[in-house]
Amino acid sequence: MKIYLCSEVVRDLDFADQCRFARDIGYDGLEIAPFTLSDAPQNLSVKDLRAIRAIADGEGVAVAGLHWLLAAPQGLSITSTDPSVAEKTRDVGKFLVDMCRELGGHYLVHGSPLQRPLEPGLEAVGRRQGIAYFAAMAEASSQAGVRYILEPLSRDDTAFINTVEDALAIIDEIGSEALGTMIDSYAAISNGENLPDLLRRWIPRGAISHVHFNDDNKRGPGEGTTDFGAVVELLRQLDYNGTTAVEPFIYNPDGPCCAARSIGYLRGLMERSR
Repeated sequence: MKIYLCSEVVRDLDFADQCRFARDIGYDGLEIAPFTLSDAPQNLSVKDLRAIRAIADGEGVAVAGLHWLLAAPQGLSITSTDPSVAEKTRDVGKFLVDMCRELGGHYLVHGSPLQRPLEPGLEAVGRRQGIAYFAAMAEASSQAGVRYILEPLSRDDTAFINTVEDALAIIDEIGSEALGTMIDSYAAISNGENLPDLLRRWIPRGAISHVHFNDDNKRGPGEGTTDFGAVVELLRQLDYNGTTAVEPFIYNPDGPCCAARSIGYLRGLMERSR
């Protein structure tokens, strides 16, 4: 099972150091948050992206994909009823799909809770706007040969797409094989769902292509009360062959320490499972 590190955890390091750090402590590569590369990632040139990929390749580190997609530039929203905002958001999304391909990635995880609000009284309109955005990303991703993954998030963070069922309903409506969904450990637990039950239900159906490891207190796996030993063992039993990434939101005492502790803990659990 490949385990990648979400790059914002070590955002204070320059990109080459991020690559070396992730490699040296046992990650299989990086899952990049575009805002860590630039405040305006849509302005990065092909030359810029190829230089970033060359750094990763030179360090022997895979760029698995992208996540936390629309945090930069400011003002984006997939649910906005403002035509100019909707158009700009789609344009940035399409650029990020191409960025993923240029960096050698294979998937994009669409979380970005602040960029998918549902305005009171206009919830249905916002959902339709969001579905239109995902349809555009499906077309772009199909052309680029990558997968666009809809991430169910905590109800504390957004009202738009909170469960695997929510995501699959949108995927079925659009009807594109370029779309997929995933399980974020913290989000599922925050919503009152049982993480092992979710895995047992959806992985055998081929519905899950990615898993984010984070604990129920938003820290790294193993720093809360989630039984990740059972989770890792279950993923092995289910022959899960998708990707995973470590994505804590609270870093204790700092990002590098959190990242190192997380991968050591998960690798230990994997070894015990074997």
